[in-house]
Amino acid sequence: MEFRHRSVLLEETIKELRIKPDGIYVDGTLGGGGHSFEIASRLGEGGRLIGIDQDEAAVEAAGERLLSFGDKVTIIRNNYQNTRSVLLSLAVSGIDGMLLDLGVSSYQLDTAERGFSYRYDTALDMRMDQRQTLTAGDIVNQYEERELFRIIRDYGEDRFAKNIAKHIVRAREIKPIETTGELNGIIRAAIPARLRAEGGHPSKRTFQAIRIECNRELEVLEESLEELIELLNPGGRLCIITFHSLEDRIVKNAFRKAENPCTCPPSFPVCVCGRKSKGKVITGKPILPPEEERNENPRSKSAKLRVFEKV
Repeated sequence: MEFRHRSVLLEETIKELRIKPDGIYVDGTLGGGGHSFEIASRLGEGGRLIGIDQDEAAVEAAGERLLSFGDKVTIIRNNYQNTRSVLLSLAVSGIDGMLLDLGVSSYQLDTAERGFSYRYDTALDMRMDQRQTLTAGDIVNQYEERELFRIIRDYGEDRFAKNIAKHIVRAREIKPIETTGELNGIIRAAIPARLRAEGGHPSKRTFQAIRIECNRELEVLEESLEELIELLNPGGRLCIITFHSLEDRIVKNAFRKAENPCTCPPSFPVCVCGRKSKGKVITGKPILPPEEERNENPRSKSAKLRVFEKV
């Protein structure tokens, strides 16, 4: 299947990166290379783009799409949490901008055998990096009921989390839950019939929660942000597109902390903790997709772009 993914908030992100022709930029979630293509198109002879993605299909697709840029573009299969080591391996000490477009790509959702979508009946996989061993099937069949409840409640924000977790455990006592179709049926049975039509497909939130857990998406984000800001050169910008309220909260809080890291009580007349600001938050409120984009691409509706600039 061809790697297709519509880049969300494309124009807005490129504008906020303020690309310099001779700058060094990192796309930490390369995907199909949509954002990267626009970045590379604006680079001169001295400019460089480093694309990172853990998905083999994304790396291959982006490699083809960005082939015409030659040595300006370097593509690495890795997770953006390892950006520092990637840069060290390339003898790069600092960057002028970085982009993260979080969540799952259209290609991943639409490739049935990847198991990301509740629309197809296939094996429970959901791994963004297929080199890892943990799958969605492992989570569904091996996690304790209280852990399943926590994941579905926190990552899926599903009000029926407790009942869904209970139904999953009850079903796997009879036989292992092996496919997305089986999981769909279990979730459906756990939600009262009169409420199944509310808020979209009944499996949407649970599938999202399991995917986030399988790929450690929130942990990776939370553990990476401080270091990514450190990697920026003065004036460099970190642009992050989120699709989930928990992701957005993590980014918002990390950016605020980087702008104002002082831990002194408000009553202190001067700062004595010695923590200095790393820069400034450019987006007081997140940038949202314009109405036209939301109408053309339903997956963009929950997207939010936040931007931080290093001093």
